[in-house]
Amino acid sequence: MEDHLVASHEPHPVDNIYQLGQRYASPSPPVAELGGDPLLPFRSVYPHQGPLDRVLSHAAGVLSPPLAVIAVGNSPGQAHCPVRVPEEVRTSRSLGSAPPPSVFIRTIGLDATGDSMSSVKELHGTIWEPNMNRKQKKRKKSHGKARGKWANKTEYLLVVAGNVVGLGNVWRFPYLCYKNGGGAFLVPYIMLAVLCGLPLFLMESAIGQYTQEGAVTCWRKLCPLAQGIGYGQLIIKLYDFAYIVIQAWALLYLIFSFSAQLPWAHCGNSWNTDNCVDLQHSQSNVTVGNFTNTTSAATEFWERRALSISGGIGELGSVRWDLALCLLACWTFCYFSIWKGVKSSGKVVYFTAVFPYVMLMVLLVRGVTLPGAWEGIKYYLYPDLKQVAVLEVWVEAGSQIFFSYSLASGTLTVLGSYNEHNNNCYKDTFLLCLLNSGTSFVAGFVVFSVLGFMAERQGVPVDMVVDSGPGLAFIAYPQATALMPLPQFWTICFFLMLILLSVDTHFVTVECFITSVSDLFPKHFRTPGRSEIFVLLICIASYLIQLPLVSEGGIYVFHLIDFYACNRTCIDIMAVCQCLALGWIFGAERFYTIIEEMTGTRPWFYFKLCWKYFIPVLTMGSFIVYMLNFKQMAISAAYVYPYWAHVLGWIMSMSSILMVPLFAIVQICLGTGPLRQRLSILCQPVEDQTGQNTKMGAVETDEGLMMLEVSEPKMS
Repeated sequence: MEDHLVASHEPHPVDNIYQLGQRYASPSPPVAELGGDPLLPFRSVYPHQGPLDRVLSHAAGVLSPPLAVIAVGNSPGQAHCPVRVPEEVRTSRSLGSAPPPSVFIRTIGLDATGDSMSSVKELHGTIWEPNMNRKQKKRKKSHGKARGKWANKTEYLLVVAGNVVGLGNVWRFPYLCYKNGGGAFLVPYIMLAVLCGLPLFLMESAIGQYTQEGAVTCWRKLCPLAQGIGYGQLIIKLYDFAYIVIQAWALLYLIFSFSAQLPWAHCGNSWNTDNCVDLQHSQSNVTVGNFTNTTSAATEFWERRALSISGGIGELGSVRWDLALCLLACWTFCYFSIWKGVKSSGKVVYFTAVFPYVMLMVLLVRGVTLPGAWEGIKYYLYPDLKQVAVLEVWVEAGSQIFFSYSLASGTLTVLGSYNEHNNNCYKDTFLLCLLNSGTSFVAGFVVFSVLGFMAERQGVPVDMVVDSGPGLAFIAYPQATALMPLPQFWTICFFLMLILLSVDTHFVTVECFITSVSDLFPKHFRTPGRSEIFVLLICIASYLIQLPLVSEGGIYVFHLIDFYACNRTCIDIMAVCQCLALGWIFGAERFYTIIEEMTGTRPWFYFKLCWKYFIPVLTMGSFIVYMLNFKQMAISAAYVYPYWAHVLGWIMSMSSILMVPLFAIVQICLGTGPLRQRLSILCQPVEDQTGQNTKMGAVETDEGLMMLEVSEPKMS
């Protein structure tokens, strides 16, 4: 009777293991079967040298609980052995690009260490690919090679850490903490991190790891009706490109930091006015009233030299060519960071993700040793427990969690899609979220210790020098470093940290956009050479489009995009839609099983409650509170945006939000059959629609233990 290789998920004892003791030498190839139903005839030679029972039983005992079950035997009744594939994945290859439409086979080569693997090395087996013509082989090779994987786990962790730890940790969290009750702000922050941050982080990372797809195509394997979420996130990514202008500003400041005398430390420059105050030489007896009609040297450098700011958004003026060159340098660095996909970006982060922490620690040590530093830290952490009862404080805490964790933007999904299928994304979630929040907390000491020092030198209260956003990064902090001994050194440290914090976030944003588009059109962008050209065209086009951001009125355009295009309304809606699609349509319990199969660990039950109930309710509540308390944007009391600018801003906001319902409506209209049938089809993963079912198996070969994933027609 002809032997067969069978994959099954039914548990069986380990004792009875069929030993394969003969070589297939017949002209007709053996058939891989599941439950007696032929799947895929393929040529194979499977010589066996040595017993299988010792190897498989040892592996089953050491590597339990099992991930898959292997069965070797004849058709009527095969013997089964549970085998858990180890986590150490070294190679990955695909068997066949397009077998029959209902069949897909993928193998993951595992080269692990240990006694079980040394036994496996005694085996010698080979599995050949199915018959493919030359064109199919070429297409398979180019597609599989182009997308790639992270070279190791460290690269993934550094890229995600570099992305989530950004400017918001330095210039937004400390200010929000001071503004909303100091140490009391940590109460809503920690609670919302547990209720929203951790569950969404795990959800998005696991979606990418399971589907191995970008922000749009991942939903085809979960809930095709929800693909509009991915398209909306792509539009948000396009608006996020604008934040690269912060790198250009910081690079300009870094260049000026090498001057013999810092230009923002004195008023002897051509751009200074008669109202300029040289704060470096101010005395402690200067009163607050003396500053009413004056501007600091740092403010005048920012507004009159760096930006040459115009009268409003309607007066863009000319392009600042020094900033344009800095912007070009930033886009050039971005291109060479991602032009080879994860192969290049995974190497860049070894420097760009680690060095900011070195600078942060240097600035922390220097900051806490300055006179007046602890007065500033007291303002940062002094608890005002009354603020805990204020609803707006909870909304601010939630928005900080969403933005600093990069939630509901598609970033975590794309980064997770480059992981191996059995990566422990559950453990990674806790590690990366703790790193993000811890960095934010430490950054508060760096910022407020320096602000406390500056307040003491100027003889003013700390709250007179506290600021956030660009005001903190380009006015308050440079002004403070100018008051220190060796001001050039500390200024260079600060702006290097600022640049590298924003570099990681930006090139990951661009990489996520390119990956998602490439996954939509793999035939066009996954061929050799085309990917690099596509990345180059995106970078060139983005640079040209962003030249207005470095014009004299560019700061007004930047604030408009920041306030409307990337605000919390877009993120809240995306988060709610994600939870509804995955928690209710795809099924939270089903997703739990997927995570358990990938990681070997079943998540806490509260994650399911968060996906189905807590996150939708909390985010919709945040959205309603924000809209009820909505105030028109104003970057200063002296300037009010024109009406048409607000209309343009709301168009940018709605352009991403409306993609979710519009795509769903279009898909329903394009379907056939009754409405109920169309909805039923669009709510099923693509594999389910084609009548496929995926199961796992394992095979011993000369490459080690091979995990086999087979999608076969469902049995009626």
